[in-house]
Amino acid sequence: MNRGVLSLLLALFLAVGLGLPAAAQGAPPRGPVTIFAAASLKNALDQAAAQYAKETGTAPARISYAASSALARQIEQGAPADLYISADADWMDYLAKKALIRPGTRVDLFTNHLALIAPRDSSVKLAIERGFPLAQALGAGRLAMAGPEVPAGKYGEASLTALGVWDQVKDRTARGENVRATLQFVARGEAPLGIVYDTDALSEPSVRIVGLFPDSSHPRIVYPGAALTAHPQATAFLDWLHGPKGAAAFRPFGFAALK
Repeated sequence: MNRGVLSLLLALFLAVGLGLPAAAQGAPPRGPVTIFAAASLKNALDQAAAQYAKETGTAPARISYAASSALARQIEQGAPADLYISADADWMDYLAKKALIRPGTRVDLFTNHLALIAPRDSSVKLAIERGFPLAQALGAGRLAMAGPEVPAGKYGEASLTALGVWDQVKDRTARGENVRATLQFVARGEAPLGIVYDTDALSEPSVRIVGLFPDSSHPRIVYPGAALTAHPQATAFLDWLHGPKGAAAFRPFGFAALK
């Protein structure tokens, strides 16, 4: 093969290589970071992401909110996300077992509390304790809860079971696709009572907190985060969230930082 042909082949090879997308060449993804996050994080994370973008001069993050379970399955099916923040450890474990999170990036970020809520004008009063009369307080209505695969739904069912009242209400639930949908059932007066996080209740003026469930009655509420790609802002923003600025940004919304 003569030198001219070799030169031509080399030029073609370089042209094809330069034309490949960055991901195909192994380079970190560019552009705004894409975050998949639990629906209960919306108000706090929207504000935190805006603050981070302003401080760092980076492009505002693109954030999709839904139930942690739904987001994990979307990621499993190839949805383009750079960072995942779940409302419980189980769905993060699910992705970890499938090698879909970047090793060494997983961190526990925040916690909050499980709350029983009612419409703002409701007069219902309940002390949340073992055997409390939840079914009686519902009257002819239903208890709004997130679906059984959604972290808030799992926490709620575990707490009601531990308190000995689940059997009274298990056939009288109105299940939401995520905790924010559950919140709206109560806010719109479609359910007399509901179980959400206290952070959700604080964000909705049309509901009030009847009481908080004992933390000992359900698994600890933990919001873990992990990078999914090599996007530089995935780990950078995760580190920011896990630091003092992230803690300060989330505190007004009722979240407590985990260290």
